[in-house]
Amino acid sequence: MSEQNNLWVFDTRELGRRAGLSRALHRIVPLGAALGVPDVIELPAGAEVELDLLFESVVEGVLVTGTATAPTSGECSRCLDPIDATVEVELTELFAYPDSTTEATTEEDEVGHLVDDRIDLEPIVRDAAVLALPQVPLCDEDCPGLCPECGGKWADLEVGHGHETIDPRWAALVERLGDSPAGGPGQKA
Repeated sequence: MSEQNNLWVFDTRELGRRAGLSRALHRIVPLGAALGVPDVIELPAGAEVELDLLFESVVEGVLVTGTATAPTSGECSRCLDPIDATVEVELTELFAYPDSTTEATTEEDEVGHLVDDRIDLEPIVRDAAVLALPQVPLCDEDCPGLCPECGGKWADLEVGHGHETIDPRWAALVERLGDSPAGGPGQKA
């Protein structure tokens, strides 16, 4: 896709290079590839990212502030139910003019750069959105998860659900006595 047709690339020429000029922009941009951890939590490919941005011309370049909002999908890390949610990230990024003091005094990855008076926001939004995804996605903060013995969802199991476990040291005795009507050793029938 050419840079002129890329919806992630924004033209800043109408701001000029005079400090103090600004332009608000609202745009919905489709996500080209899925972002995140597949089968855990991700922004799916083709998801629409809503951008609410303010471009401000400053002495050293263009300051971009605003928010990016996108849908997420995944599964709860406790009960494995599907999760559909939204992630919203705050953006604040300076894009330096070519030959500005900021561009000359900073490392290439410390500050963004204007290229032919254009800004590509995809890498910034992508990085911010991935960092905002929860490391342990939950359907609900109080999700009880799954029973470790049978794998049933605690929320669906009856109250008092449990599994009898016998201490291996007593297993032979229980096996020998079984369900004896005597009630165990030392008791008379």
